[in-house]
Amino acid sequence: MENDSIVNEVTQTLQDTTALSQMTQGIKYVATTPVSDWLPQMVHDYVVPLGLKLLAAIIVLLLGRWIIKLIKKWMANGLMSRHGDATLHSFLSNLVSVVLYFILIIAIVGILGINTSSLVALLASAGLAVGMSLGGTLQNFAGGVLIVMFRPFKVGDFISSQGFEGKVNEIQIFNTHILTVDNKEVILPNGALATGALTNYSKQGTRRVDWTFSIAYGDDYDKAKAVLRRLCDDDHRIQKSPEPFVELIKLNDSSVDITVRAWVDAADYWGVFFSMNEKVYKTFAQEGLNIPFPQVDVHMK
Repeated sequence: MENDSIVNEVTQTLQDTTALSQMTQGIKYVATTPVSDWLPQMVHDYVVPLGLKLLAAIIVLLLGRWIIKLIKKWMANGLMSRHGDATLHSFLSNLVSVVLYFILIIAIVGILGINTSSLVALLASAGLAVGMSLGGTLQNFAGGVLIVMFRPFKVGDFISSQGFEGKVNEIQIFNTHILTVDNKEVILPNGALATGALTNYSKQGTRRVDWTFSIAYGDDYDKAKAVLRRLCDDDHRIQKSPEPFVELIKLNDSSVDITVRAWVDAADYWGVFFSMNEKVYKTFAQEGLNIPFPQVDVHMK
């Protein structure tokens, strides 16, 4: 074993000496030889091949980007024409884009003469290390896959989650973009959307609108009930089956509270809600019904 170690050390020393000798000879040659003698040879042996590789890499980069855009456009047209599914298109478009750009980078690196197998192994090791440290990111990717598979919501739905609500604008690989009613874009992680509580207001075609209207003690309850039923019947957006529900819900401290529940198309929810509030306020005044405010009677002796 000792002899093998000595032989290896001697061999390494000879190799280092040879390399140093070749380098020294090269420096002497460059220093003592006119530039016109060695420069053309250097350009021919090193500069021209490197320039050709760089030119080829640039051409492949431009051509690859054009092909990727073409593939994404073809996918968009195919998916939308066959399924009309903006959710699947958004997710797959982002996923395919990442994969294709990764392949393009590997191809360019190979053209430049770098060993791609070593690079792939290095990237795989780095990816494993990054993946272990960024568990949340992988969870978001898995969440995106679950959203596309099980469809708790889709692009265009109005959802509420994590304290935010708005219309789903785009579903990407790691995040979902929603647009709030006041035109703010909120980015939510897919992992939390796939595993946490979520309300989808667009999942069903109809929604129930709930109101609570109050009249003063001493007002005619039957008249108030009839007025509320009439207002519901007059609004064509309110469905007749099931018929609107109008009943006394609570005898409050300062008011008699009447609840109204009506079914409408999901798209008409807010229009009906605000319209009924305005109609009740105006009609109660015309019918002699009072909308009370909190009050306290004080008796002094």
